[in-house]
Amino acid sequence: MNDQQRNQGSHDDDDAIVPVDFAPLAAEQQQFKLPFTTTHVVIAAVLAVFIAISWFVLTARSVSFEVLPKADSLNVSGALSVRLGTRFLIRQGDVTVTTTSLGYRDYTGTFTITDKAAQTFTIAMEPLPGLLDLDTGNVTGAEVSVDGKRAGVTPMHQLELAAGDHQLLVKAARYEDLDSEVKIKGRAQQQSLSLQLVPAWADIAFNTNPVGATVTVDGEDVGKTPLTAQIVKGEHEVVVKLAAHKAWTNHLTVVARVNQTLPDIKLEPANGLVMIKSTPSGAAVTIDGVYKGVTPVEVTVTPSVNHQATLFVNGYQEAKQQIHINPAEEGNVNVTLEPILSNVTIKATPADAELFVNGVSKGKANQSLQLLAASQTIEIKRDGYVPYSSTFISRPGMDQQLNVTLKTLEQQKQESIKPEITTINGQKLKLIKPGNFVMGASRREAGRQANEVIRNVALTKPFYMSLTEVTNEQYAKFDAKHSSGAMQGHTLSNPTQPVVRVGWEEAVRYCNWLSEQEHLQPFYRVEGSKIVGINRDSKGYRLPLEAEWEWAARVNGDPNSLLRFPWGAELPPPDNFGNFADISAGNILGRVLSNYNDGYIVTAPVASFAPNANGFYDMGGNVAEWVNDYYGTTGTTGSSVETDPVGPDNGTYHVIRGSSWAHGSVTELRLSFRDFGNATRDDLGFRIARYLGD
Repeated sequence: MNDQQRNQGSHDDDDAIVPVDFAPLAAEQQQFKLPFTTTHVVIAAVLAVFIAISWFVLTARSVSFEVLPKADSLNVSGALSVRLGTRFLIRQGDVTVTTTSLGYRDYTGTFTITDKAAQTFTIAMEPLPGLLDLDTGNVTGAEVSVDGKRAGVTPMHQLELAAGDHQLLVKAARYEDLDSEVKIKGRAQQQSLSLQLVPAWADIAFNTNPVGATVTVDGEDVGKTPLTAQIVKGEHEVVVKLAAHKAWTNHLTVVARVNQTLPDIKLEPANGLVMIKSTPSGAAVTIDGVYKGVTPVEVTVTPSVNHQATLFVNGYQEAKQQIHINPAEEGNVNVTLEPILSNVTIKATPADAELFVNGVSKGKANQSLQLLAASQTIEIKRDGYVPYSSTFISRPGMDQQLNVTLKTLEQQKQESIKPEITTINGQKLKLIKPGNFVMGASRREAGRQANEVIRNVALTKPFYMSLTEVTNEQYAKFDAKHSSGAMQGHTLSNPTQPVVRVGWEEAVRYCNWLSEQEHLQPFYRVEGSKIVGINRDSKGYRLPLEAEWEWAARVNGDPNSLLRFPWGAELPPPDNFGNFADISAGNILGRVLSNYNDGYIVTAPVASFAPNANGFYDMGGNVAEWVNDYYGTTGTTGSSVETDPVGPDNGTYHVIRGSSWAHGSVTELRLSFRDFGNATRDDLGFRIARYLGD
């Protein structure tokens, strides 16, 4: 090859693709290198579990379920839970708890786990009923009532009764009623009880001469003499009858289990015996004008002679019957009396009321019917209404009409309510049926204080309130040692003056004492020497609620237009309107009403001035008054309404309402004026109130 060829070959070699020999990598060089090892994975998993457990422990709550009695099993479902001994760790939410206990019904209930750290729920397991076998010996078919409800007849098997004490009443014909108590263990335990019934009869022996007479007790034949009959206790009419002999009749008193042998009965032969019966029974009978008794009656008449029997009963036509009897014969006379009827129209409201005549239902009350011309009991009844009952005499030949309007139970209740009551201590209380109104005063009102906030109040409970304040004489019956004292030589202790210098607790104890005198539940709860609360449902005596006091003082017909002062809207008060701080008290008071003199330097006898529009005396003036409520300044906003407010549950002071003989400023004389305190004063007393009740 020459140089030219060689050079050409070199040039060609530059452009040619030259294959490269491939050599595989070693095995260790082929492996993919992970960024973490197995150890890292394990650590991460453990860490994840730790975080999950920590999250659960931090977010779960410690919950205990106390099962009474101890449960045989307890399972919690519906949320993640972990049991730790007697407690569970459970996250917030609803869980379902299922428990079982031998002898008790299985329990399943839902509980809400809140965010409280430790929670305990109590589950009272319901015991299974006990099983009672009850028999009455050789007396079967006795009727058994348990706790007033019929349970069946003896013998009884597997009678299910709840655990506890039960009252049994067992009745059987001709046996004494048996009252018994049984204590059922419950929890499906089997018990047996055998009761022995005591006979309610006595053996009564009858002997007659001659024998073979039929003995009838209360119209029922019991056998022929000689006879020993078991007759139940009580009063009975006995007839002993033998053909061709006069009947022997007697009244028999039987005492249970006291056997008797009656004296021998000698039956007298008789001619001309006649048994007279009538429909209806009870008709008076005369024979030839001589009274013989009421039907059914057996009479003797002269044989072979005609006699006239006359029967009469009120409301029926008189009936006459000829009687003729042969010697040695017995006759029977049955007479049906014709009723004397009168047309009577009953009109009743409501229209679907039911009519009863002499205890027998006649259907709907609105109807015309014929009644006997005799005294009858008319009743008209309907559920939810007061039954009507009257004695009615229909008159023959006259169309009569009876109009009856039944009163509803609510009407009767309302009509039975007394508008005024008097306590055992002589205090008169008037009934008030209040409603909705707005307490307090506007900020723009002259003399208004900050505590006279507007309050929307709904008084739903009728109540009684005393017309006057409690007097010294009335209070002395509770506390004979108390004295209202005097003010600079002017007595406060006359019997008819209002009691003063009594604290709130003393007034409350007077109310409880008065309740006890009339056997009413006290309104105020007392523990030891302390007043600890109230019984809201009590109808006992109490101090007026503040809202009640303001209603009685300020509502003058229209709850939307309240009185500002006891007399009206403007100062000064009219002459002789009430006992306020006046010129007669100028020597002992610093501030008085000029040009006003009520004639009393200190307190006046109660009711010395005219009452307000609601009939209450001294709602302004004389003495200020304790009311029930603890002192507070809360009000209502917007349309929110306080219903029957009784004031705060506790506090340091109590509310005082109304002006007194020592008050004469615009602030104090206003009826919205609110004072408070916990000490006695010589111008502070009280009046009483109570709920209407049922």
